[in-house]
Amino acid sequence: MAEEKKDPWLNYLALTTVILAVCATLSTFKGGGFSTRSVIAQAQASDQWAYYQAKGIKGNLYDVERERLQFELDSLPASASPAQREHYQVQLKKVGDKAARYAAERKDIEKMARQLEAERDAAQRQGKPFGVAVIFLQVAILISSIAGLFKRKLIWLAALPVGLLGLVYFADGFFLFF
Repeated sequence: MAEEKKDPWLNYLALTTVILAVCATLSTFKGGGFSTRSVIAQAQASDQWAYYQAKGIKGNLYDVERERLQFELDSLPASASPAQREHYQVQLKKVGDKAARYAAERKDIEKMARQLEAERDAAQRQGKPFGVAVIFLQVAILISSIAGLFKRKLIWLAALPVGLLGLVYFADGFFLFF
């Protein structure tokens, strides 16, 4: 039985298909990693915003308490002892300090939440090109497979620009030049 002569372009087809498949696999892996990072950062940001709200509620309670104490101090009869007035002043200071502490903590919590949102946004920005790359690379692999199956060089040549576009998006996932 005579061995069928293999067209040389079929070797290039096989090589390009392997390269496209490796890049598609890496794109899937990297895109999934960025997607996971985005979801985690979003969850952490949501937790920080809930914490921010809780600190705000607690701070508001101390503000209300401070107003109540100030009203009681202002409502003391003229005959109230200096010790009574001093007691209200001490309590007002304690409550005011706590309210101020919660306000300061809220600023730090807000800063952290915004930082986590920025991390989420960056992960989404970086992950998107990998997702697009997978689409183009898979289509190019499919077209290349059809070309190999039917041994049609023209079909394989049609797969090359699609694969090249996938490779461009793959590189964009790393460097974000778009």
